[in-house]
Amino acid sequence: MKETVESYSAADTFAYGKALGEKAAPGEIYALAGDLGVGKTVFTQGFAAGLGIMEPVNSPTFTILQSYEDGRLPLHHFDVYRIGDVEEMEEIGCEDCFYGEGVCLIEWAELIREILPKDCIRITIEKNLAEGFDYRQITIER
Repeated sequence: MKETVESYSAADTFAYGKALGEKAAPGEIYALAGDLGVGKTVFTQGFAAGLGIMEPVNSPTFTILQSYEDGRLPLHHFDVYRIGDVEEMEEIGCEDCFYGEGVCLIEWAELIREILPKDCIRITIEKNLAEGFDYRQITIER
């Protein structure tokens, strides 16, 4: 199933992420793709809010993984932008996160495509400047 929504502001992107977070189920993996500056972190902050996570959520660019336990489900937030090799994912215990009771959200997931489970939920955020500076098209594939 493929669904596309339009976002006209960071608030829209946050709200769509929040709506998905409210419906997230244990064991789901969200593979998030998009260029720098498209709103992946804003989307993730909304997703975390949808899970009831109250603490600040920022992109874990230098640590690769940040886990949040205070929501209705644990959230394992990966940012693999700086990963050198997919073997690094195994070293940080990605499988424990992928197959645990929490939810995983992976920014720059296309960089580790070969180790992602086939049933992960793929989300792509794209700009279209012809539609406006803040316009984003968000596509989700289940």
